[in-house]
Amino acid sequence: MKHIVLIGAGLAGSYMAYALGKKGYSVEVFEKRPDPRKAAYGSGRSINLVVSHRGWTAFKYAGIEEEIRKIVVPAHGRQIHDLEGNETFFPYSIDGQAIHSISRSELNETLLNLAEAQTNVRIHFDHICERIDTESGNVHLSHHGASVHVTGDLIVGADGAGSAVRRTLMGKPRFNFSQNFIDSGYKEVHIPAGEDGAPQLNIDALHIWPRREFMLMGLANTDHGFTGTVFAPFTGEYGLDQLTTGKDGLRYFEKYFKDAIPLIPNLEEQWKNNPTSALACIRCHPYHWGSNTMLIGDAAHATVPFYGEGMNGSLEDVRVFLELLDEHGDSDMKLVLNRYTELREPAGNALVDLSLRNFIEMRDLVADPAFQLRKKIERNVQKNHPDQWTPLYSLVKFTNIPYHEAMAQGERHDEIMADILALENIEARWDSKEVEEMILERL
Repeated sequence: MKHIVLIGAGLAGSYMAYALGKKGYSVEVFEKRPDPRKAAYGSGRSINLVVSHRGWTAFKYAGIEEEIRKIVVPAHGRQIHDLEGNETFFPYSIDGQAIHSISRSELNETLLNLAEAQTNVRIHFDHICERIDTESGNVHLSHHGASVHVTGDLIVGADGAGSAVRRTLMGKPRFNFSQNFIDSGYKEVHIPAGEDGAPQLNIDALHIWPRREFMLMGLANTDHGFTGTVFAPFTGEYGLDQLTTGKDGLRYFEKYFKDAIPLIPNLEEQWKNNPTSALACIRCHPYHWGSNTMLIGDAAHATVPFYGEGMNGSLEDVRVFLELLDEHGDSDMKLVLNRYTELREPAGNALVDLSLRNFIEMRDLVADPAFQLRKKIERNVQKNHPDQWTPLYSLVKFTNIPYHEAMAQGERHDEIMADILALENIEARWDSKEVEEMILERL
């Protein structure tokens, strides 16, 4: 395997290009969009990302951890804003662990710069992948109307939910694919830093305004501003399809997110001009074809953003593949790619399920007294017995345990906690030794 053709120069694609280039491979990357460092695209639809332990593991593997730490902002918990403007902070872990907010565009540009700095990596923008030939390894592209052809020993589809590489594989026998749009979409608003340059919100938290069927979420940027994102149904009285004008957006905020209005000086203008975007989940099987074609990231398992793990799962795809290369070499790529699918497909499917589940948790449950009580009980048990109880969120965010294994453990915890919360007078006995022992007996 000498020459690798990567379709897509987003986060996973540019990271993979850098890591493969560092290993000495000749890498060509083709991206359909213009160079983001020269022409802005996707304005108003970025959704800030978070780097979890899985992302840091991938960056560390490639030797770029310290470079990425320069552009992140840590968040040690959720800050919940109720309808009256009251705020409550809930830490993510008993150990002070944090997730790290990062701008998609800033990360993408950083990874592109790192990749392009290597002489054996070439990145071509404004190149649209038309189709691939898995037998010959030929890739057919267009560049401003002109045909471009390139051949690779390995073709990597890192081209997102609308993947052209996956579209080719969908024509293959026994290749399975499903796509499901959820009923909710999103619209972004920017919360700038204050006039003095200081953050207007607690910068140490992910901010959530949960309102049952919808929510506002805010993640910090390095300039002390926040990227705010409204997630809401498209239909209904306050559905995004009905909230089309700036005044519609203002009335919406006045009713449900009143305390956020002073934070956004040009709310009406932003609401009118920023696009409303849809959210879809994608699953497929397998994640590769033959010995020369593979899918990574959203091309294989696009998910909704409510666990903040889409990027981390994509980077983990790449790291696992690279570790398989380290273990087996590249002389038998069929073996490597088979193992890649075996390891990553159940994880990718679980990530989709976990993200959908966390949407319900963030918009509906975080403000619910029973949910808050459960979190208190879990933190207490984890503090006293860290070797026996690790909450699902910590398993996902602060370990490299495969997503499907974490989800299975989380489902077991759900069963136990449902019985515990049903106990008589649990509100008064939640931190008792009796309750603690009942939980431990069920593990």
